[in-house]
Amino acid sequence: MPELGKKVPKLHGVTGDGSTLKLDSLKGQWVVLYFYPKDSTPGCTSEAQDFRDLYPKFQKRHAEIIGVSRDSVKSHANFASKQELPFPLLSDADEAWCQAFDVIHEKVLYGKRHMGVVRSTFLIDPDGKLAAQWRGVKVPGHAQAVLDAIPAR
Repeated sequence: MPELGKKVPKLHGVTGDGSTLKLDSLKGQWVVLYFYPKDSTPGCTSEAQDFRDLYPKFQKRHAEIIGVSRDSVKSHANFASKQELPFPLLSDADEAWCQAFDVIHEKVLYGKRHMGVVRSTFLIDPDGKLAAQWRGVKVPGHAQAVLDAIPAR
């Protein structure tokens, strides 16, 4: 797991449109990397919509947003299309990204324990270093808080 002020791992993966995304190819701009449990669920949909609605403001601050979950490329394509998301969703079926950022933990749902993605967001600076992190995210107001953490130009 990257520490604040340290370089993030060099990772790559496939997005909902089938293209390959390399994290280190985004150097020179801010990167918002948000991990969420599952496409098309209420909390995840609300979070994606919040980032979508603020996307023009993120772009003004030279920030790219990437959503990451363990869903398939096809699921991401459907979700992104339905929600009109202007940013990529990365399929992490092998959990490489989730493990690199330590976002898979034990969760309890309806009294049953399981391993799942804990909603988390990481802000990576233009030099590729971890600038901020939010773990155990509550959706309301979160996208705005992330935007507020990026310096205005």
